[in-house]
Amino acid sequence: MSFLSTASPKLPPWKVLLVDDEPDIHDITKLTLTRFRLDGRALTFLHAYSGAEAKEVLAREKDIALVFLDVVMEREDSGLEVARWMREDLDNRFTRIVLRTGQPGQAPEERVIVNYDINDYKEKTELDRTKLFTTTFAALRAYRDIMKVEEARQQQMHYREGLERVIAASAHIFQQRNLKDFANGLLQQVVALLRLETSMLLRLRAATAISGQDAYEVLAQIGEDEESLLTPALLAQLDDAKSNRISRIEGDTYVGYFPNDNSGKVSLLVLKGVEEISEVDAKLLEIFCGGVAIAFDNILLNQEITDTQAELILRLGDVVESRSNEAGNHVRRMAEVCHILAKAAGLPDDETAVLRHAAPMHDIGKIATPDSVLLKPGKLDPAEWEIMKQHPAVGLSILDGSQRPILKAAAVIAHQHHEKYDGSGYPQGLKGQDIHLYARIVAVADVFDALMHKRCYKDAWPVEQVTAHLREVAGHHLDPQFVELLIQNIDAALEINERFPD
Repeated sequence: MSFLSTASPKLPPWKVLLVDDEPDIHDITKLTLTRFRLDGRALTFLHAYSGAEAKEVLAREKDIALVFLDVVMEREDSGLEVARWMREDLDNRFTRIVLRTGQPGQAPEERVIVNYDINDYKEKTELDRTKLFTTTFAALRAYRDIMKVEEARQQQMHYREGLERVIAASAHIFQQRNLKDFANGLLQQVVALLRLETSMLLRLRAATAISGQDAYEVLAQIGEDEESLLTPALLAQLDDAKSNRISRIEGDTYVGYFPNDNSGKVSLLVLKGVEEISEVDAKLLEIFCGGVAIAFDNILLNQEITDTQAELILRLGDVVESRSNEAGNHVRRMAEVCHILAKAAGLPDDETAVLRHAAPMHDIGKIATPDSVLLKPGKLDPAEWEIMKQHPAVGLSILDGSQRPILKAAAVIAHQHHEKYDGSGYPQGLKGQDIHLYARIVAVADVFDALMHKRCYKDAWPVEQVTAHLREVAGHHLDPQFVELLIQNIDAALEINERFPD
């Protein structure tokens, strides 16, 4: 017979459960089927001598292919109860059941076939060696084919669910407008997609001559910190993916290589704790990252535009401040302190970024203020003060009309940063919450920086005197909420002063 072989099986054996209260039946069945093979796989036997034992084995072993089930054991219908329990309570529809009985009168074949989900019914007396082989062969082949259909169904369902996750993930990350949020969102979605806990997203730096850790820029990571994840072994794997332009798994680490043909940029995805990536998951990852690569380039382009715009604003702010004999680092300190206050106030990341870039333009209107007024070391007379008070309106006229978020924010800040919380400021006399949030933050940062540093009309104040003054003017000149937030974060503000000294 073609299914007989003496060759050693390469695949795990088929599990067969023998349920019978007669030990001799176990021994004879096992001896008869010793040389059985199907698809190069032998048989391994599990044994139960009662219905109760059979249930224990079936509940414990999830991949039993075939059960030879006696009817009459501790009770007259023990086998029938096990068959019912398997299909209904255990919800096992895959394991093949061959009912064997030495007392056919106790369980007539027609009634059993109609009322119970069994696959074959044999009297023990008719199960000679040949029939036992053919019965086993037919049952196992049916089980094999059923499992192939089930595997295909599971793969189809997994693929469909995966596509749904890809669509949902893509929709989420495409909402991001800056590189950091995009990279973190992407990584979180990939990890959720493949149900992992540790991963890293990198890109190649512009310079191709460098090697080692400096050749890569980490955009986002989840799980282990960068130093513990970027081991020499991983760097070698990254270099291999970069050189050969392929994705590869080594050990428990997968490195995905995702180029973008339009821009020539390359992203590398590191997934830790991966034993293997299924063909379905690999396809899902390919689909996901294919769409992401295009969005990634768009994000980089937008980031470059934003960075260029911010740099131009910063340099223009430098020009204005240098003209008034204030160090250029004033606008840098202003931007960083505003960023601290915005984050402490819980503003969204996109708003804190806009404020950070727009704050340096707060005094842009001074570009039209005459030197005689702007550089006067003493107190301004009333006429000169009226000229100085024109710079917010001039700033608005310079910046107003742009639809770019940073310039729109800069226009509001330039116009309102000299308004006072109690309504005594200029040029509009706005009060409290009527003053834009950005302008209230900039006002606190501007007063803090002016007091902390020497000007042509004053010396620098010690930090204790500065904080005391800020508390004194809170609720009058400045928004008390942002005064308190600055005092709570005074160490961070002083660190900014050290980084950007006059």
